[in-house]
Amino acid sequence: MFRSPSRPAPFTRLFSAALAAMGITCGAAALAADAAYPQRPITLVVPHPPGGSVDGVARLYAEQLGKELGQSIVVENRAGASGMIGAAYVARAAPDGYTLYLNASIHAINPLLYKKTIKFDSVKDFTPISELAQGALIFSVYPKVPADNVGDLVKLLKAEPQKYSFATSGFGSAGHLAAASFLHDNGLDQIPIVLYRGGGPALSDLVGGQVQGLIDPMLSSLPMVRAGKLKALAVTGAARSPLLPDLATMKEQGQKNFEFYSWYGVWGPAKLPEPVLRKLEAASAKVMANPKIVEQLNGLGFEPSVKNSAAFAKFIDAEMKRYQVIIDQANIRITE
Repeated sequence: MFRSPSRPAPFTRLFSAALAAMGITCGAAALAADAAYPQRPITLVVPHPPGGSVDGVARLYAEQLGKELGQSIVVENRAGASGMIGAAYVARAAPDGYTLYLNASIHAINPLLYKKTIKFDSVKDFTPISELAQGALIFSVYPKVPADNVGDLVKLLKAEPQKYSFATSGFGSAGHLAAASFLHDNGLDQIPIVLYRGGGPALSDLVGGQVQGLIDPMLSSLPMVRAGKLKALAVTGAARSPLLPDLATMKEQGQKNFEFYSWYGVWGPAKLPEPVLRKLEAASAKVMANPKIVEQLNGLGFEPSVKNSAAFAKFIDAEMKRYQVIIDQANIRITE
């Protein structure tokens, strides 16, 4: 018998009602799961080898985050390709909050340098959760370099540029861009920056005099300075470091507007559920406010610098624009 299209058959109405109920049930279950997060251990991917500055911050953060969330946080080092191997892994991970990613400012620099070969979008493929910390860099030189401050070094470099070279512990790192910016600002673009695969080899050659200058995180350089194996000329922060209170900043030594930090943050894959994001955001803020964490970070040359998800996203955008200017001015290029 023909039925009017405006009046569905009883089976159709029942089937539609069942689907609607299932949708409500599944939605409620998903919300409940998000609210109960985390229910199992979380993996924190660090895209660099153990022992470096990023790994050091990650392990302090992971231990305390686990206490805040009531779950263990497993730090997993997936190093290689300037951090891009680990980043690509997280970009492909399920957006459920059980795979997180901690990296330094190089995460925002890589897409500006590896435009043709990068396998992910450093903005669209990630959910920024929180900035965690920042650390001023230390400008150090080979002890036999006859300069005791930045002004004297500039004069020396201008007089005999062929005698000098700088090291960088990683292509596109904060230290690399800081050195390139310093050389460009002082008309010293002809002085080469030698690329090393890590802070250890760069520091070894600097101590041996094969290269003469390095701008790098305090975590790696400060022990060498304290041991008298390197000569510190300046710090790159807005204020002097409590670890080296007698060491003047770059600005204090006439380098106008020169302020550089290596900053550290935590991300998840894109489309992280809102309840999970908010829980991680709040827990991260508590972690970085913990006096024990603050003391440990300060001892490594870092300080807490917490931004929530929205503020962190805006900060990343501003930093990428700043980095692009430095890269263009210094003509930093890589053959891809």
